[in-house]
Amino acid sequence: MFQVRIHGRGGQGVVTASELLSVAAFDEGRHAQAFPTFGSERTGAPVVSFCRIDDKPIRSREPVSHPDAVIIQDPTLLHQVDLFGGLDPDGYILLNSERGFDELGMEEFIAGFRPERVRTIPATAMAREHLGRPMPNSVLLGGFAGLCDMIELDAVTQALRDRFPGKLGDMNTTAATVACEYVQASLAEASSSRPGSVHA
Repeated sequence: MFQVRIHGRGGQGVVTASELLSVAAFDEGRHAQAFPTFGSERTGAPVVSFCRIDDKPIRSREPVSHPDAVIIQDPTLLHQVDLFGGLDPDGYILLNSERGFDELGMEEFIAGFRPERVRTIPATAMAREHLGRPMPNSVLLGGFAGLCDMIELDAVTQALRDRFPGKLGDMNTTAATVACEYVQASLAEASSSRPGSVHA
């Protein structure tokens, strides 16, 4: 079973993100589950939502305490919430930020994780550019497809089109695609700059 925990704030589409991820997985022929937990439902309050993906029926209904991946929609939560609790050193981290982990003072922390599985992405800025509003969830789902092979970009974009028909669906699909390409380019650049890499 692959488990994802998504952190954000009320009004950022955190719950929608986990639902879309579960729909994308379901469309790929797998079992999936998505549900939120609220400390407070007011706009701006911290919100956590969960997604589980498996090849067999999912019976657990508990919150995800040991995620395989953490997606963080709001970087201001870094010093307010235990975002990485239970995350395995082999886990994935995707953080919405225009700054890198070193600029955020997290370089020492992420040293315990596999470098090809941790990335920051300026999701809010991308959302403003492609959606006209600072709603980072579709961008982060596209970025997650680029970071983790658990879900394909095509499944994400189809889920977005099903949820947001017409022009809005096109805009969300473009945002997700750009984000996926951004993360893939970042990974390729990091791989080519590592010692021992072969350069063309």
